[in-house]
Amino acid sequence: MIKQIPSQEIKGYIKNNPKSVLLDVRTKEEWDQIGSPDGDKIGLKTYFLSSQFVGGIINENFLEEFKNFNINQDSQVLVMCASGNRSQRAAELLTKEGYNCANVSDGFTGNGAEKIGWKNNQLPVK
Repeated sequence: MIKQIPSQEIKGYIKNNPKSVLLDVRTKEEWDQIGSPDGDKIGLKTYFLSSQFVGGIINENFLEEFKNFNINQDSQVLVMCASGNRSQRAAELLTKEGYNCANVSDGFTGNGAEKIGWKNNQLPVK
């Protein structure tokens, strides 16, 4: 079972889990048009790797490209997309590979009135 972390709890979570990193699995178009998290401003090393591309085309090289980041398997990988769906699937895939993952359950832009997302929680963005 993948742990679910709402974006409003991120700062407290990384304080208690200092080996945390953030992986944004949205598309380059989303990063460019909507914005991207600036986790470095809150002590959260941030990586960007699309799990799928525009049109829903799956990134067949996702695992190989992730491994090129050389993230230690004892790190807590917080996986984020726009609303928490793609990131859940990516977190499940990475967990099967031995990584310790959690899903940012409301993503970057949120997924409803109660779950407003990283950007709307006033977390740092680029």
